[in-house]
Amino acid sequence: MPDGPAPAFRSYPNALLDLLSATPGRPVLTADGGLHVTAGELRDHTYRLARELAERGFGPGTTVALLTGNTPEALTARYAAHLAGARVVHLHNGLAPAVLARLAESTETTLLLIDSTRHTTAKGLLPLLAAPAVLGLGPNPFGEDVLAAAARREPHAFTSPVGPEDDLYIQHTGGTTGVPKGIRTTHGPYARGVGFPIADAGDPPRYLACTPLGRLAGFLTDKTLMQGGSVVLQHSFEPGAVLAAIARERITHVWLLPPQLHQLLDHPDLPATDLSSLTRITYGGSPSSAARLRQAADVFGPILYGWYAQSEAPAISEARPHEHTITGPGGRITVGRPLPGVDVAIRDEEGRTLPPGEEGEIQVRSPIVMSGYWRQPELTAKVLRDGWLRTGDIGTLNEDGYLFVVGRRDNVIIVVGGHVHPTEVEELLLSHPAVAQCAVFGARDADETERIHAAIVPAAGHSPTPEEIRGFVSTHKGRLCAPDAIHLLTELPLTPADKPDIELLRTTLATAGPVPRAQSASGPAAPLR
Repeated sequence: MPDGPAPAFRSYPNALLDLLSATPGRPVLTADGGLHVTAGELRDHTYRLARELAERGFGPGTTVALLTGNTPEALTARYAAHLAGARVVHLHNGLAPAVLARLAESTETTLLLIDSTRHTTAKGLLPLLAAPAVLGLGPNPFGEDVLAAAARREPHAFTSPVGPEDDLYIQHTGGTTGVPKGIRTTHGPYARGVGFPIADAGDPPRYLACTPLGRLAGFLTDKTLMQGGSVVLQHSFEPGAVLAAIARERITHVWLLPPQLHQLLDHPDLPATDLSSLTRITYGGSPSSAARLRQAADVFGPILYGWYAQSEAPAISEARPHEHTITGPGGRITVGRPLPGVDVAIRDEEGRTLPPGEEGEIQVRSPIVMSGYWRQPELTAKVLRDGWLRTGDIGTLNEDGYLFVVGRRDNVIIVVGGHVHPTEVEELLLSHPAVAQCAVFGARDADETERIHAAIVPAAGHSPTPEEIRGFVSTHKGRLCAPDAIHLLTELPLTPADKPDIELLRTTLATAGPVPRAQSASGPAAPLR
């Protein structure tokens, strides 16, 4: 058992548990349903479970997969697995059992932990898995309750055996354009990142985790606890419930994707909700129109912070509230300046650094860039070169060092007459008063001609026509960018990362034959099945 002198490197769970020990009676977690967990309880549960996992052989070199939701048990399991030295994989909600099985097998999972929120998924997944042991985080029909076993242990301090280069996570990408890639993250970069405080998040911060803990919400939860704050857990994002929680729990900070921010702006409960406790709303992960961000600034005040990041580089730049007036090409709002310790360059296909104002690939260098893709050395070599990450995003830097993101290098629609960046068309459509949400994508017809499709969720009380939408895009961007097909939907399908599911839209909506100009979904807005 690793109980000897502390190594030179201090793992993030050890640092966090040390901090929790200073105020053991302080409530740090509020679960969906009102259960409160104190700092001392979270510390003790983690130490007990870490010892239990280590005794069963789930330490360095092993992979623990978490089939969990936004629960205190999920946090305890992650901290304990990392403390024991295992790498962790999150099996995200919304993926089919067959996909989850492939992810578990590809990451060499040795233990699957299941909490009470994922029993239904487990029933479909377990028959597809052969290798891993299965344990429950509480009573369950699948395996032993490991929390009950751990509760019989004394909560003695446990020093993690990991070093800075040891595996922490295999974090899969959002999967908006195909099979997710496994991103290998090590302990050193994560410990540095989680120790950097979140500005203006409250003193102390009180964070609402309403997006999956297996993604950025988990990182923000760790940062909040490291700042001496507390976290309110919600199982999922629902705009009315989020507004109610902000008022009831006196939330100071929340992270949202732009479509979720838009849903809050459009919710009928918003005008009557007490938002006075909020000091920061962080958004990012997908495009948001300048018009919508101005609306959000008017409604919420100067508390909007825009983050630009990728799974491969979890912190690149930040736009602070006063920087939302800085615009670039096409009226696009900046994603801010690079964060401390982050270098950003705009380069062409030959690797030459471009001067301010010119458009090229965004490349990033920082201490917290990923170590590489899991078991994919060739792909890693293509993306990581000389310490720089090739993001695949296209953007520009202005003379003052502000960054603007135009779109994806590999997500360009090639039409007769030129290339179209879907992000640019999406940002324009989101400025139209009749458009609440949208996703733009390319699809080839039977003649192998690529066509522009726009899936649109109309704003309340609006029924835009294809002619209206095409005319709007043509006027502001030119006929080249105008959608060939317009599909009106009641909602956009989302990936487990809460981003528009482009692959599902493409396979479901794109027609097999040649697409007539301005084709529309027949009748009123319809759901996507």
